[in-house]
Amino acid sequence: MKQFLDYQQQDGVALLTMNRPQERNVLSDPSQFREFVDVCRLINDDLSVRCVILTGSGSAFCAGGNVKDMKERTGMFAGSPVEVRDNYRRGIQRIPLAFYELEAPTIAAVNGPAIGAGCDLACLCDIRIASETASFAESFVKLGIVPGDGGAWLLQRAVGLSKASEMSFTGDAINANEALACGLVSRVVPAARLLDEARALASRIAANPSTALRLCKRLIREAQGARLDTVLEMSAAFQALAHHTADHATAVEKMSAKIQAKAMARREPNS
Repeated sequence: MKQFLDYQQQDGVALLTMNRPQERNVLSDPSQFREFVDVCRLINDDLSVRCVILTGSGSAFCAGGNVKDMKERTGMFAGSPVEVRDNYRRGIQRIPLAFYELEAPTIAAVNGPAIGAGCDLACLCDIRIASETASFAESFVKLGIVPGDGGAWLLQRAVGLSKASEMSFTGDAINANEALACGLVSRVVPAARLLDEARALASRIAANPSTALRLCKRLIREAQGARLDTVLEMSAAFQALAHHTADHATAVEKMSAKIQAKAMARREPNS
């Protein structure tokens, strides 16, 4: 079976494409979970990657879990309650744990429906851009189950408690414009321009130093659950590290040269 994640890298940007369009990129196979873990480890070890784009092939971003497997109680849904619990813990839950610890900034380019686990996967990304054809649903309750992959934690941090509760308790889908209105995505673009827009944003991010980007992302992540004084202490430590990087020295030299050039330009007419 071909790999689920297609990996391409260019100019500091890694493009991850979920590549089972005929299955609407559903998540059910242990090999898929391993691929996410492995690619996150690869990116964390490669400082040349300064931004990551995650998207889906075909008409869907990700349709969530495999309903056929649920019906037949096969795959990750097989076995006793204890076994199913372990299947989740040792299976699909490896994705949010690995993706949340991804050090490079991430962009979800949501090209179509992001349903159930697919919605949660989009929420794992730092930035979400939606195609006009995208939709989002925290739809677990419609199948008589609960978010099993971190959605109860992720969604409310993206849209707030009230909207997350509404989406989780109804299971109803929202379209791209509704997702924009509630802050689930930061922009909606024509379908034909989705990847171009994502790449353009990724390039603007990737133009910045890798170490500073990764430290900044870590601060934002830790600030979600830490006290202000704790984040300030961590910020001071990270800033001390950043001040001693070659990237910082180079950036300061360039900025100083620009300031001097502007100052010279202002003086010249009066000379």
